[in-house]
Amino acid sequence: MKKIYLVLILVILSVASIFIGVSDISIFDVLNTRTEKFKILLISRIPRLISIIVAGISMSITGLIMQQITKNKFVSPSTAATIDSAKLGILVALMMFTGATSIQKMIISFVFALAGTFIFMKILKKIKFKNAVFIPLVGIMFGNIIDSVTTFFAYKYDLVQNISAWLDGDFSRVIKGRYELLYISIPLVIIAYLYANKFTIVGMGEDFSTNLGMNYERIVNIGICIVALVSAVVVITVGKIPFLGIIIPNIVTLYLGDDTKKNIPYIALLGAIFLMACDILGRIVIYPYEVSIGLTVGIIGSIIFLYLISRREVYGS
Repeated sequence: MKKIYLVLILVILSVASIFIGVSDISIFDVLNTRTEKFKILLISRIPRLISIIVAGISMSITGLIMQQITKNKFVSPSTAATIDSAKLGILVALMMFTGATSIQKMIISFVFALAGTFIFMKILKKIKFKNAVFIPLVGIMFGNIIDSVTTFFAYKYDLVQNISAWLDGDFSRVIKGRYELLYISIPLVIIAYLYANKFTIVGMGEDFSTNLGMNYERIVNIGICIVALVSAVVVITVGKIPFLGIIIPNIVTLYLGDDTKKNIPYIALLGAIFLMACDILGRIVIYPYEVSIGLTVGIIGSIIFLYLISRREVYGS
């Protein structure tokens, strides 16, 4: 697996993404800045392209971080109650503030995502049977409890329609002025790369990390903060994207091993490629209508996830 090939595939898919949609845009429209189609390009197609790349990179890397700090290959923001907690935070923001701004929703969503992830980590410490599949199942059950609470209060306060926008990932809503929060993920990804070697050591266990003179709790907390903030930003901007944080890190580590710093560039590229391929598929499968990214990633991701579970002996049960 060479990075140059992944970059080339990403460039090809990016070009295809710009030209695929209900409005036909040609290369001549790109060159002519005075046409309506060029405005569509600036307002919709390019913001969508950027958001797909940033979301694909950041969610894949957060999955890697969660897998390192939990020492489990099937834990990610979607199986550790992080995403569900972020959605509850958005609902609370809508309940607290009439016409809540994106910043208000992001801050409250981040706080809830952080709290939910910390609670999951506390539960994880109490569990003695740390089977590779059992742990994410616990996270999914915990997430479903939070999701049920979210649904209950959404019905009680007549906010079901408001909260439904974040129940399923959808890039069709992304336009200029509504996706810029995703840029917060970029410095967080850089921080994750700088801490990559420490996350690798943390993945070897608390005793091992401590013996090397590392502050285990601090590194874990940094990782959780990165995961919670990225998850909150992505959920607010495009909604829930399932399986991405599980399957992409697993595919890369399956071929390249567990060196976090070495794997991050591959995971970032493959995450963006996978998400963009799913988005393009969703746009052409029932053209001119569009299937949400949550559905396409959910179907394809679940098949890959089942395959990875069948190979769990590679990682150990």
